[in-house]
Amino acid sequence: MRAIHFKRAHKGRHPAIKAALLIAGLLIASVAWAALPPPTPAQQQAAAEKKAKADAQAAKDKESLAASMDAVTARWRSRAAEQGWKTHPAVAIAAAAPAAGAAVTAAGPASPPPAGSPGAGNTTPAGQAAVNPAIKSEKLGTAPPSEDVKKYPTQAQPKNAPPTVQKDTPKNVSKK
Repeated sequence: MRAIHFKRAHKGRHPAIKAALLIAGLLIASVAWAALPPPTPAQQQAAAEKKAKADAQAAKDKESLAASMDAVTARWRSRAAEQGWKTHPAVAIAAAAPAAGAAVTAAGPASPPPAGSPGAGNTTPAGQAAVNPAIKSEKLGTAPPSEDVKKYPTQAQPKNAPPTVQKDTPKNVSKK
């Protein structure tokens, strides 16, 4: 008779070996990281120039986006006026001050629509000057309460008052 040997399924490395390899890898990485020399002044200056260039590009992109949004707003508002659509005044948005020189593009300085004109958005300094940028909030107490706000607290009902919901009332009055 022939002996039958059951093979154990191969499940990879032993957990202790895995842990040892992980610890060894972390130690090697920490030694390599600690061994890096500090950057030289020239490297620090190059990094600062690169960061300044990236910041200037980001500011230019932000200004370009704001200008395109204002152009779309102006076009939409002019079409709305022509077609008799009801429009509401633009909502004030608190935005950070643009970086110095960010408004200058390849074609020269950006020219936003005049303040107070239809389509003067709030994403450019001219648009922000056209509208009061102060934030008004009922919650913060900087705006008057809405008309739908209760004037006084709800009064308690007397103990002998009938319930406001009657149990024998049908759920759907339209279906009898």
